[in-house]
Amino acid sequence: MEIILNFPCISILLAMFSAIISSALNGKWAKYLNTFVVTAVGVLSAFTFWYTYTTKNSYTYVMGHYPAPYGNEIRFGSLEAGMALFFAVIMLLSLNGGRKKIRLEIAPEKEKLYYIMINLLLSSLLALVYTNDIFTAYVFVEINTIAACGLIMITEHGRTIEAAVRYMIMSLLGSGLFLIGICLLYDMTGHLLMVYIHSSITKIMAAGTYQIPLLVTIGLIVVGLAIKSALFPFHAWLPDAYGYSTVSSAAMLSSLVSKGYIFLLIKLIYRVIGFRRFYESGIVNVLFVFGLAGMIMGSLYAIRENDIRRMISYSSVAQIGYIYMGFGLGTSIGMVASIFHILSHAATKSLLFVSASGLTDVSGGHKEFQELTGAGYRNKAAGAAFTVGAFSMVGIPCFSGFISKLLFAQAAIQTSGKTLPTLIVLAISTVLNAIYFLKTVIRIYTPVKDDKYEAVSSGKNMLYLVTLVCFIVLNLALGMISQPITDWISYGVTALI
Repeated sequence: MEIILNFPCISILLAMFSAIISSALNGKWAKYLNTFVVTAVGVLSAFTFWYTYTTKNSYTYVMGHYPAPYGNEIRFGSLEAGMALFFAVIMLLSLNGGRKKIRLEIAPEKEKLYYIMINLLLSSLLALVYTNDIFTAYVFVEINTIAACGLIMITEHGRTIEAAVRYMIMSLLGSGLFLIGICLLYDMTGHLLMVYIHSSITKIMAAGTYQIPLLVTIGLIVVGLAIKSALFPFHAWLPDAYGYSTVSSAAMLSSLVSKGYIFLLIKLIYRVIGFRRFYESGIVNVLFVFGLAGMIMGSLYAIRENDIRRMISYSSVAQIGYIYMGFGLGTSIGMVASIFHILSHAATKSLLFVSASGLTDVSGGHKEFQELTGAGYRNKAAGAAFTVGAFSMVGIPCFSGFISKLLFAQAAIQTSGKTLPTLIVLAISTVLNAIYFLKTVIRIYTPVKDDKYEAVSSGKNMLYLVTLVCFIVLNLALGMISQPITDWISYGVTALI
């Protein structure tokens, strides 16, 4: 079984080299190669997850001939492997759900460039999940940024170019703060590998030196990654980026890109900073406040929207607020709730974007709510899938969103001093979610007497139908068999140290 220990490194290299190879292919073969690579990464990640979960161990893979503390390392346990598997599954489903739209919205000569960006995005996400080197993490943060920017502007609409510029400005600000934090850490510790930085920080704290510089460094790293993951109020680029890009791009950007940065932050909190030190720094209180603000403001922005894609986009601002609110609770159960919400939001948001595409297609391409009246009857599969996603976002039992909100409520009750504001904002946010999501469900199932748009057969696009079914099953699985998943997350978090 020792060969399985090579799978994380092979997955990263496979995605990277496929991007290079795709540059010499046409769009058709670049698509085939991308589909093969994403599937292969999913299979390799599944084997890695099975091995790490059954052995209950974490493993370190040394790259090259230079051992720690000078060489580069990959470190992985069941949490990292499971997250890599989940990312690969969501990426494959997002691509399949928007495959037809990719051919329609992207110029044929640029189709291969689209798949090059997808491969680079996959490699960067895997590296952020697996790496044990903080500077390597920064390198792949930038690769992730460039790939995401390419996915936003590939359609070359005016709004997408504007959104890409906004994204690049905000992302470079976050990257700059993150890089400054890395430089300060290296200056104080002399290491780039996460476990060695942690050991040096422990010695620094025991000696009572560099207290203020260390606090500033932690703040720079956390704020930098928070900006890159669109924590309110650093979300200005998000609505246009998700609302006007291709369906597959919107699904992946909302589900994967920000989650890669957030998962990297989780690793840094446990493996570099130390969870107790992170809590004592007081930065958790800042994240808590901004998380609560994002939960409310994101929903208020969504209520005002008359465009279904932009409404779903603003909903992501609220959902990212949930994740950072869980961080701000400063407890292990709050962190477990946040990680579960990463899974729940990724599965649900992709479902919403893909199903919304089916609803707009049978409404003359219009995204305004008035034109979507009765769309659930014209495309029954998309209507049912959107309803499932909406119910999950609201927090209806049996769906993944219900488990997320239940975990956040349990974490709040066990957190002294933050129980009341958390429960109040959680309740308000749930009501606001219900207002704009259930309003949309009612709209798409409102009968139209003289419908000017044509209905489509559910079996007309079989790949699209299968994708919706897979997303629904995934959402229900997260909602109905959540206990093994939360147990896995709880164990995986402790193994991060």
